[in-house]
Amino acid sequence: MSSDAHVPVLLGPVLEGLDIKQDGLYVDGTFGRGGHSSAILMQLNADGRLIAVDRDPQAIAAAAPALTNDPRLTLIRCEFAELAKHINAKGLAGRVDGLLFDLGVSSPQLDEADRGFSFLRDGPLDMRMDPDAGISAAQWLKTVDEIDLRRVIKKFGEERHAARIAHAVVTTRENAPILRTSELAALVESTVPKGRPRPGQRKHAATKTFQAIRIFINNELEQLEAVLGQSIDLLAPGGRLCVISFHSLEDRIVKRFIRDASREAEKYRGMPNVPDEFRPKLRQIGKAVMATVGEIAANVRARSARLRIAERL
Repeated sequence: MSSDAHVPVLLGPVLEGLDIKQDGLYVDGTFGRGGHSSAILMQLNADGRLIAVDRDPQAIAAAAPALTNDPRLTLIRCEFAELAKHINAKGLAGRVDGLLFDLGVSSPQLDEADRGFSFLRDGPLDMRMDPDAGISAAQWLKTVDEIDLRRVIKKFGEERHAARIAHAVVTTRENAPILRTSELAALVESTVPKGRPRPGQRKHAATKTFQAIRIFINNELEQLEAVLGQSIDLLAPGGRLCVISFHSLEDRIVKRFIRDASREAEKYRGMPNVPDEFRPKLRQIGKAVMATVGEIAANVRARSARLRIAERL
């Protein structure tokens, strides 16, 4: 995937979805390697402003000088669940014209074996998006209860062989801890029954297990729910929310959030007079946008991407 390392996914639809004003205030909640941020800045004039955040210190350190030296850009290292705290501290709540979140693992993270995200590259079994916070996947696998491991793999990986995999991990670690990505990948591959591949089936048996452990280690779904809840108060009237998800768990959360925020509160639904605080806060803009065949051919990471857009009322 190294060829995709600096290719922002769904760039055209994102810029269209943000409906960028030249002098507007925008937030890129998942800076990565700055692909989306660079494109947003190109559409802003001297009065425009972009705030970009990322919890990965390597993403911050790798930011191009052309970006970090741009006076219109403020780059902050933090989890995006802390976004409201930073926006509020700047007195900008309710003034953001566009919020963008590109979820999941970036291509550079997958490419670096030492980060431990990829089952295709041998490296330490880490998986933390912020290596300075929390425990690594290897540390967690040393002590996690078999029932809890099964629950994580089933819930966050939607893996039907979760019980087999969890039992194999717990049995294997009795002899030696699982410390490398290659060890975990080989263990899962040897544990999952080898059935006849179905059309569109994932090629590697460890895909769902790695996804599940990564989501758990980084609290990804809790982070997403938190920042979506903050987004309404951060956006200005007419401001746009754009979220790119890469698997069904993320997409369901985003879809449900936009749907619920686009309706009156349930107890007032269908009533003629609805108090302001219970009226819809968002308006859904179109349906989910997916990559074209051409984009997927140029950037395989776009294959599973879905972009959902909403506007603050």
